Order: sequence, then structure tokens, then C-alpha cells
Amino acid sequence: MSVVAAEVSKWAVRNVSFELPPGSVTAMVGANGSGKSTLLNVLAGRLPAESGHTAVAGRVAYVPQHKPMYRSFKVADVLNFGRRMNDVWDEERADGWLTRFKIPRRLQIGDLSGGQRTHVTLALALGSRPDVLLLDEPLADLDPLARQRVMRELLTEVSDKGLTLVFSTHVVAEIGGVADRLLLLSNGRLLVDGDTDELLEQHVLYTGPHASKSPVEGPVVLAKHGKAQSTFLVRSGGQRIDAPWTARYVTLEELVVAHLERAA
Repeated sequence: MSVVAAEVSKWAVRNVSFELPPGSVTAMVGANGSGKSTLLNVLAGRLPAESGHTAVAGRVAYVPQHKPMYRSFKVADVLNFGRRMNDVWDEERADGWLTRFKIPRRLQIGDLSGGQRTHVTLALALGSRPDVLLLDEPLADLDPLARQRVMRELLTEVSDKGLTLVFSTHVVAEIGGVADRLLLLSNGRLLVDGDTDELLEQHVLYTGPHASKSPVEGPVVLAKHGKAQSTFLVRSGGQRIDAPWTARYVTLEELVVAHLERAA
């Protein structure tokens, strides 16, 4: 299974190309307005690409950030709606999600909290038994503890059902230890695409005396200079360095921020 996007929208997302393996968890990261929602809409088939193409193998479920639902529907009505509108429907899977998070079936959507509405939309999406699940800022309405639990449950879905999960976020802390792939967007362009662990092994921060040039070979992602000290973030994979220079691998947040700073 693969998800491919190329030269999507000229006005919102441009020259974007990537492929995701089945059963992977991909975080689509970027500031507000970077093109994340547009790209997810293209992948979900809700927005046509002006050029290029997308290809998604299997059934796709998409949960947009605003989570549209009929406010007068009761939670039970939403599940009934999902059962009637989907050729393939897993009532146990959808109902089980609501049970685990204690969502009352008798309440109307308009009376639910933002977090509760998130659970209803996730139950509806999972009930359709998707092969690919696309989520736009799925944790935005949840408190920190609920965020962790929801992500654990989604990872269980990936592990048990072979689901391919793609979720967008602008909060880097949400992807640590969760996503095995990273798509970093800025101003509609793809800056970084790759396996998270491999990306972290490739990016090394070198610190030493003030210098106009990096002490090692490799593409410099970002350089900063003080009166007596310089730092170079280099996509080098790590190289031996002599004193007074020091080297260390960066955190995922440092990697993301550096690429965004460079793009800005």
C-alpha cells in the first residue's frame, strides 16, 4: 500500500512527492497555513489536484479538524448513520471506541464537549474499517492525558489491524515516540520526508569557536553565530570531531524548528 502525492496545488501545496508504506504512522508537521489540511484533503479525494496525482490503496477514512456532524443527532444516531452509509461497517469496533472513552449514546452532538465530539468522529471513522486513516489535528480538543490515551489506542489499531495512519499537527511534542515517519511542510512545500529514527541519526549539532564554515562535510541545515561561538546543524550522519568542537544528536523538536527557521 502506498500514498503518493506529486505537484499538488499550485496555490497551496507545490511539488510535493512522497510514498508511505502500509502499517506506518506518519506525522504531517508544519505551522498553521503550511498546507497540511490541503494535502490531507487531496489524499482523501475531497480536493482535486491541479497537477500531478495521488494514489491510495484500499479504503480511506478522513476526519477533518472541524469534525462536521449533525448537531441534532444523538450519538447513537451517528453510529446508525455510519452503518447505513458505509458498504463495510464494523459496529463492534465503532461502539467499542465509544465505550472505552465513556461517551453517552443518548446525548445529542450539540451537547457534547469538543473532546467528546472527537471520540464520536474517530468511532465513525474506525467503524468504516479503513485501510488508511487521515486525521487533521485529531488531538486539538483533548486534554493532555486524553491525548496520550487516544494516541495509544490509535497505535493499537495500527498494530492489530495493519492500519496506515497519517495525522497532521503543529505540536511537535505529540509525535515523539509515536510517528515512525515525518513529513515536514512549510509554505506549501515539503521540507523533510523520511523515517523519524533515520532523520535523527542524520542530524548532528556541532558547537565550537566562532567560525564561518562548518567543521565537517555535509549540508548545513542551520548555522548560528555568537561573538565567540558558532553552532552548525549538519545533515551529516555524525562524523568524528576534534576539540574544541563538540557534537551531539538533536531532538526531534530541534530538527523540526531548525528546518522551519531555514525555510523562513
